[in-house]
Amino acid sequence: MAVRIVLADPPAFTPAYDHALASALAGTGADVELVTSRFRFGASPPPDGYVRSEIFYPVSSRVFRRSRLRVPLKVLEHPFGVAALNRRRADVLHVQWLVPELDDRVLRPRIPSVFTAHDLLPRRTAAKQRLWSDLLARFDRVVVHSERGRETLAGLGIDATVIPHPVFPSAPDRHDDGRTALALGVIRPYKGLGDAVEATRRAGARLLVAGDPLEPVDAYRGDHVEWRLGYLSEADLDRALGDATVAVFPYRPELDQSGALLRALGAGVPAVAYDVGGIADPLIRFGAGKVVAPGDVEALAAAIAEVLNDPEPFRAGARRAREELTWDASARAHLALYEEIV
Repeated sequence: MAVRIVLADPPAFTPAYDHALASALAGTGADVELVTSRFRFGASPPPDGYVRSEIFYPVSSRVFRRSRLRVPLKVLEHPFGVAALNRRRADVLHVQWLVPELDDRVLRPRIPSVFTAHDLLPRRTAAKQRLWSDLLARFDRVVVHSERGRETLAGLGIDATVIPHPVFPSAPDRHDDGRTALALGVIRPYKGLGDAVEATRRAGARLLVAGDPLEPVDAYRGDHVEWRLGYLSEADLDRALGDATVAVFPYRPELDQSGALLRALGAGVPAVAYDVGGIADPLIRFGAGKVVAPGDVEALAAAIAEVLNDPEPFRAGARRAREELTWDASARAHLALYEEIV
């Protein structure tokens, strides 16, 4: 009998990741249901071999986008979503994202369970280590994307399993001019956009900023910067990746791995990044870019210039990452983990 898996991403934080993993697991013959909410910023990928149930936040995810009025309604809706999740019949519950202050009170997995710590200790609640230690201890297994992530959670007494984040493969039409760096993804303070602006200016590069801003961006304006603001459709993503010679990720230490980085590598675009979380892992392992010390803007500029000067060896590294970091391999690793607890 096929293993029955419920993947849960209540806030729909990572619909592309959810879809890719659910599809890959279904491709192995597993019976997969993705339990989530309506994605507020665009269309979710159509299910491929799995079932998607949008049971969380039926009102707040449809009526509000980023209004502050959404939060109190979401608080009221969350326990009903968890109750519906608990009624699912499955062999394994695999939670992708938590709402920590709420789940601390209402989430008690009743079947073998797994949690993936995409952001390790998310920004808003990182200081509440007791909260996270208690929450993570409720799961039979915890997944991280890097050895550094495993070491971070070991400090909370959590023995995590490393399953590398796969790339998102694509083949955009290439139109880059040989001097364009791309800052891709939702614009938040921890993404270090100011460092990207300054480093590309010093490197004599053009910077393309493509993403939805969650912070004011006026302070980052510059003559060498092009802006494509808003939630990016798949076509918009391909266009931005096709225009990029290198992608830049001057992140602050808060996350384990970057989905935007894996999109860039999957499109054959090399990257330059600060050495935070597990971001360095695929760049070093596959020779897909350069890694510099966090906060060193001068080193970041030099690394950007080096890749722009001779991008082809790094592009070859990005292609190697795409060939090895596949969703099929991730699905097999997850199934092996599920077998340990079922």
